[in-house]
Amino acid sequence: MNHFPHTRMRRLRQTKHLRDMFNMPFPAPEKFIWPTFVVSGSGIKEEISAMPGQYIFSPDMLVAEMNALISSGISSVLLFGIPNEGKKNKTGSSALLKDDSVYKAISLLRTSYPELTIFTDVCMCAYTNHGHCGILDESGHLDNDASIKQLAEIAIHHAKAGATGVAPSAMADGQVLGIRKKLDEHGFINTLIMSYSTKFASSFYGPFREVEQSSPGGGNRVAYQQSMADSKQALRESLLDEVEGADILMVKPALSYLDIIVKIRQKTNLPLATYNVSGEYSMLHATAEKGWGNLYEMASETLLAMNRAGADILISYWANQYGKLIKDNH
Repeated sequence: MNHFPHTRMRRLRQTKHLRDMFNMPFPAPEKFIWPTFVVSGSGIKEEISAMPGQYIFSPDMLVAEMNALISSGISSVLLFGIPNEGKKNKTGSSALLKDDSVYKAISLLRTSYPELTIFTDVCMCAYTNHGHCGILDESGHLDNDASIKQLAEIAIHHAKAGATGVAPSAMADGQVLGIRKKLDEHGFINTLIMSYSTKFASSFYGPFREVEQSSPGGGNRVAYQQSMADSKQALRESLLDEVEGADILMVKPALSYLDIIVKIRQKTNLPLATYNVSGEYSMLHATAEKGWGNLYEMASETLLAMNRAGADILISYWANQYGKLIKDNH
């Protein structure tokens, strides 16, 4: 008696109260991290045309923006710096300046919101004049070990400003170990490392790279970012970062790699984040603008899929619209 007509699955879905009883709840706001962009200056809030609802902020304007975000229950941010014109060089050294936008934003946010969870992206692609995620050797290839040293210095710089955690995204072998050692040597034993542990060479980064002006000036990143067609390496990458001392693992992007989220979730007890990247965000806006779907219903569906696959933390541009997600999810 375990099949039709005795078994009727629709019995469990016939009322809203029954559906709510069995449904996975929509992720709470504390599960979200809002990724946002900061630039030096003051009074700047510039809308990003390719990412409706997202902005480039000067540190003072980001502080003002946080009131609404915190009121909605979102308590975490991930900061990306945009260096001013003329600040880029071959080593990305302007990321280490005290007048860098990220350093200033951390300091202001920590003063205004002492309990805010502040993560910072630790990479060099936006700060180098060649657009790659580290230091290049004489042949024009990424110098892995030299890059680790610079990444560790950037991590220390952010920790000194008051970052809760650093998020290395350069996909350099050994970057987590190098950063952990450096943080501990300087007394930042409680600074978290949220590693971009499995970051794919994806086609979904376009709007982000446009904002950050971080596209490689020559070549591409396939030699150091993860190949989309090799799931075994994708799994190893995250497990190696766990051994090196990562506190949180991450899969980036999210939607095309739900299977990888599942596989990593099965292999680790560490918190697992996924980054719902700019291209994934923008394509839903484009679909909605064509009249082919309800924007926030589509966003809620995709975010639930990431959570269902096993992500504990959702790094998503939808975070600053959490109230609308909840409204359209009920």
